[in-house]
Amino acid sequence: MKSIILAGGSGTRLWPLSRRLFPKQFLKLNGGHSLLQQTLRRVLSFTAPRDIIIITNRDYRFHIKSDVEDLLGPGDPASHPSILLEPEGRNTAPAIALGIKYCLDLLGSGEDEVVFVSPSDHVIRPEGEFGLYQEYACDAALSGHIVTFGVVPGRPETGYGYIRRGEPLSFYGKRHEVPLCRVEGFTEKPDPETAAAYLKSGDYLWNSGMFTFRIDAIMEEFSEHMPDMRIALEGMSYNEFLENFPQLPSISIDYGIMEKSTRTVTLPLDIYWNDIGSWDSIFELLEKDEKGNVRKGDVITVDTRNTMIMGNRRLIATIGLEDCLIVETDDAVLISRKGEAQQVRKVFRQLQEEGRTEADEHLTIYRPWGSYTILEKGPRYKIKRIVVNPGEKLSLQKHYHRSEHWVVVKGTARVTIGEKEVFIHENESAFVPKSTLHRLENPGRVPLEIIEVQNGEYVEEDDIERFDDRYGRDSTD
Repeated sequence: MKSIILAGGSGTRLWPLSRRLFPKQFLKLNGGHSLLQQTLRRVLSFTAPRDIIIITNRDYRFHIKSDVEDLLGPGDPASHPSILLEPEGRNTAPAIALGIKYCLDLLGSGEDEVVFVSPSDHVIRPEGEFGLYQEYACDAALSGHIVTFGVVPGRPETGYGYIRRGEPLSFYGKRHEVPLCRVEGFTEKPDPETAAAYLKSGDYLWNSGMFTFRIDAIMEEFSEHMPDMRIALEGMSYNEFLENFPQLPSISIDYGIMEKSTRTVTLPLDIYWNDIGSWDSIFELLEKDEKGNVRKGDVITVDTRNTMIMGNRRLIATIGLEDCLIVETDDAVLISRKGEAQQVRKVFRQLQEEGRTEADEHLTIYRPWGSYTILEKGPRYKIKRIVVNPGEKLSLQKHYHRSEHWVVVKGTARVTIGEKEVFIHENESAFVPKSTLHRLENPGRVPLEIIEVQNGEYVEEDDIERFDDRYGRDSTD
């Protein structure tokens, strides 16, 4: 069995915590693991690490690698999940086709192999019980069904698509009866009145976006409903398929296959599921105090009820609030009424239209070697706190428009400046003139922390030319 995890989404509805370059699958919202790591833990209960394929994009590859290694350890890459990079976002149908092509050509799968597909950013509890549902789905898939997981709704939710379930199917798997239903149809996100009617009828399930099928079954559905995709899958090598990926139709697997197929059945999930699609969803997920408030960080509440306050660095005090959402990051604060959080995407769109950096990244930026935080910036200068992980090093590089002054706060740095290589320790410094080759390394066993002061006529991140980089990046990364 193979499992495909889709991890290329941007998650803009959770701004300001989620940004274009640090989307929700990497957030740690309900414990010590990111949503991606929680998904991996769930999938690992029924799939070997080497049989997991994570599909993402170029911008997220180092975040994925970091999360995988943090969960599984560095280890042998051959025993870790495969990470596939989409050349361009083309929605879920081409992404799933890419994963299937990889299974067939590089993992040696036969067309009778079962594949599970899941988003990377959902919360499902309890983890162990989901494994039993996947066993049901696997039994059904072996018999030729395409299984979509539907969640038994607990409220009239307007933020989810729905599956209308039909008559139960009498189907017996290897060890037990499988509680399948025929699919009568798929519906878009409803208005409140329609959602309430769906809940009352008992005939509708939330569409979770998870599927299980045999490769030959989905290939036959591609032949019937997306013939160009089947031709590409059969007529190209994996590398050719990847090269032609941007020309594939941008369409979801729901629209392309699931809504048209006569093979589709649904497996009702009667467990906790949350797609973390809005701040309202997060409010539902997190633990609340005796007045129904979610409080994270340094928070004081007076006469405040049913409100979420997520602080970061500053003290937040609320007075007389009810049914509100407040989220603070280093560079932005979101304030919304509950029930209006789906409107966050409008804020995000406006930020993008105005070219604001708050749409794309936080003040702390993660790199494969560590991270840096922008402490202050202005005309002709920028101040950063840089953290280099033990044993890691930045690229050998130069800047044409700025100089850099480094002061070590903690640890020991090996510094290359021109032809000279020196060690600098706590409370010692080094200066890098403009247009000079340089590199910063951490040869020690503790994180290296330095304060960097940049000065020059241009201090943006694209003023960089790399000459050597262990992570395979160029000047656009």
